[in-house]
Amino acid sequence: MSRTTAVSRELHDGWAVRAVAGPVPDDLAAVLHDPRGVPATVPGTVHTDLLAAGLIPDPYLDDHEALLKWVSACDWEYRTTVAWEPDGRDRQDLFLDGLDTVATITLNGAEVGRTANQHRRYRFDVSALLRPGDNELVVRFASPVREADARSLSLGYRPQVNHHPFNALRKAAYNFGWDWGIDAATVGIWRPARLESWSTARLAEVRPLATADVARGAGLLDVHVRVERAGARDAGPLEVAVRVTGHGADVAGTAHLAAGEDAALVRLEVPDAALWWPRGYGDQPLHDVAVTLMGAVTDDAAPAPDDALDRWAARTGFRTARLAVEPDADGTSFTVVVNDRPVWVKGANWIPDDEFLPRVTRARYAARLDQAELAGINLLRVWGGGVYEADDFYAECDERGVLVWQDFAFACAAYAEEEPLRAEVEAEARDNVARLAPHPSLVLWNGSNENIWGHGTWGWIKRLDGRTWGLDYYENLLPAVVAELDGTRPYTPSSPWSGDLPIKPDLFPNDPRHGSMHSWELWNREDWPHYRDVVPRFMAEFGWQGPPTWSTLVRSVSDDPLTPESPGMQVHQKAASGNDKLTDGLVAHVPLPDDMDDWHWAMSWNQATAVRVAVEHLRSWSPRCMGSVMWQLNDCWPVTSWAAVDGDGRPKPLLHALAHAHADRLVTIQPRSAAGGEPAGDGTDTLAAVLVNDTDEAWTGTLRWRRAGFDGAEVAAAEQAVEVGPRAAVTVLVPSALAAGPDGAGSEVLVATVGAARDLWFDAEPRDSALAAPRLETAVDAVPGGYRVRVTAQNLVRDVTLLADKAHPDARVDDMLVTLLPGETVTLRVTVPDGADVDPGALVAPHVLRSLNQLVADR
Repeated sequence: MSRTTAVSRELHDGWAVRAVAGPVPDDLAAVLHDPRGVPATVPGTVHTDLLAAGLIPDPYLDDHEALLKWVSACDWEYRTTVAWEPDGRDRQDLFLDGLDTVATITLNGAEVGRTANQHRRYRFDVSALLRPGDNELVVRFASPVREADARSLSLGYRPQVNHHPFNALRKAAYNFGWDWGIDAATVGIWRPARLESWSTARLAEVRPLATADVARGAGLLDVHVRVERAGARDAGPLEVAVRVTGHGADVAGTAHLAAGEDAALVRLEVPDAALWWPRGYGDQPLHDVAVTLMGAVTDDAAPAPDDALDRWAARTGFRTARLAVEPDADGTSFTVVVNDRPVWVKGANWIPDDEFLPRVTRARYAARLDQAELAGINLLRVWGGGVYEADDFYAECDERGVLVWQDFAFACAAYAEEEPLRAEVEAEARDNVARLAPHPSLVLWNGSNENIWGHGTWGWIKRLDGRTWGLDYYENLLPAVVAELDGTRPYTPSSPWSGDLPIKPDLFPNDPRHGSMHSWELWNREDWPHYRDVVPRFMAEFGWQGPPTWSTLVRSVSDDPLTPESPGMQVHQKAASGNDKLTDGLVAHVPLPDDMDDWHWAMSWNQATAVRVAVEHLRSWSPRCMGSVMWQLNDCWPVTSWAAVDGDGRPKPLLHALAHAHADRLVTIQPRSAAGGEPAGDGTDTLAAVLVNDTDEAWTGTLRWRRAGFDGAEVAAAEQAVEVGPRAAVTVLVPSALAAGPDGAGSEVLVATVGAARDLWFDAEPRDSALAAPRLETAVDAVPGGYRVRVTAQNLVRDVTLLADKAHPDARVDDMLVTLLPGETVTLRVTVPDGADVDPGALVAPHVLRSLNQLVADR
């Protein structure tokens, strides 16, 4: 390689960490104050370093959270030795992908720089500070808790929803605790660190903005390049070469930078480009984009390949993305449109997958995305109280066709618009918009989470007393950055959002008739059947709590006895009055169990049922409603929460409920007003089968209605031919003779079936019905990779669920929540790790093979 070519090496070895200030416990003071420190991992956090050294217990277990609050109150110093020898290159840059958060960097005792933002990258020229041989690199971090408090005083109080003023510091808000999160604010070099050596010039920024001319089938790529020169800015000319390959394409172009110029644009058209589509709408072809920076070339002397000054490479996809926010007869729409096609969003909110972010690897992202796909999810909303995720997350979404809605890092708080915060906000926005630009999965930028709603309805106006609160960020700064550096994706100022920009004070931001909506009254104060009372244009947040899986629960909480209110359970329930709300939301449907095992199953069932009811209701009102983004896909630690996947990565029954509710072809029985037009709500006039077809092919068949007793005997039946167009929904009122069973009997079920798709409607709540104890015949056969479990019902058994993790913590089942009519059979596939010792009989034991019947029979 030529000595003019830029080279990079990681600085991840030989680090140690020590405490330099703060309330270190007496029994740890000697080792943590020792100048030699303890071994540290980069990328990493101080909590995981202390855990690896055996100095602290696992923060996720029992009430260790309280024992370890001292860690966040200390200042910490990371130190390593960097060996270096001159290599003939002009510049030596220290590049830090992520520092968490308030840090001072020194090299050989000289200050290199100071940082105060977890959400951005840093580069420092250290050419004058490096010396041949060993060089001492030190990063000192201030306590995030004390720093947030101090900055809150200097900026002035702003309302927020936590017990720490997270809004005074550009650090992930959830890291200070949330209503599902542990309070364990971290410090550390949390993303890669490296030394980059280069000469003449380097590629300071590359932004490939890919769109498409859908009508012509052409891919359009604008590659924006910004260079940094090592010497005088007006030094010699440069050449930028861009090449796009893949899927039959091979297109190249160049741009010339004259002396003194530092920006260029290479515009390419890729004829007959394969378009990138969301999952369920087409394929996800990704094209390779290679950018090379060279010294100026002449007509008769092209440079050799190894004469490149710098190189950059990524993948992108050609597609268009817009948001249809348009007035209509029902209010204001909110529709994601990709390649000129409306997409019904089957979404979930995404939070950071760990409190200690460096533990989230590409493999872990892939595992969560596997689970998202199992649940039929086609969009993840990266919530603003977390982080701008690592490139690996977006790359996984690119490959799978999972759309990304990206919040900027603002959540549930008022934010000062003055310096020094304002400059940090702009810097992080510019950094992340440029970094994420190549990813076709990213289809929406959103300015904040609930901040405009909160300002108007959470009492902020009085508490702010005239202080700034962030509106200028959402209305002006952030959309200006998006327009300047991107321009290929839509922007919204907040979620929920009523569809106006600038914000109109007289337009309520959470009006279901306009734009996006968040629904939390159901969980907080009402009950889940009331999801059917409102038809929003787009539901961006809603959800229901449930405990983690049993294996995760007993791993993380060692209470004896274990009860819903035992001490560890209370620590792992962060929502205000969370257990009361769990109880209030259950007892209308199922009696509250006294047994802990039954309580766990009942709450898991109720969570899954609540969200399924909501999603099917929302889908049944397509195209008036064009999206459902449930709260939330994942957890960051073991906790009772709204997640479908718990903090140990195990799927709850909710994940499978989502898979059912997100089926491409859905039959769902819904209450409807006989007059049509609006939901029937509690005053149900009649029932209807809504047939939802989320495919590109027409769905034709016969809708068969059947009313049957719980013993399987048919009471009445009817059928009719139906046709549902592509990406459409059809509502069919139930025949009057089948609409209702015997008053108050709760002993009949209404079944609607089209082909393999069906739904059931019960006339009474489970607790008031005639459900009997389950009578199940089971057979378990060993098959490669696990077991096949056949379950046959002799009576009506609702929501049969095999809680496989109770048989083995790593066992997984392919379906849950299957209702069986008398005589019906379901075959479940259980996978187990190689060599796992699983008792086949345990898979069908009554505490593993659960059903709703077990919770209500004989009560």
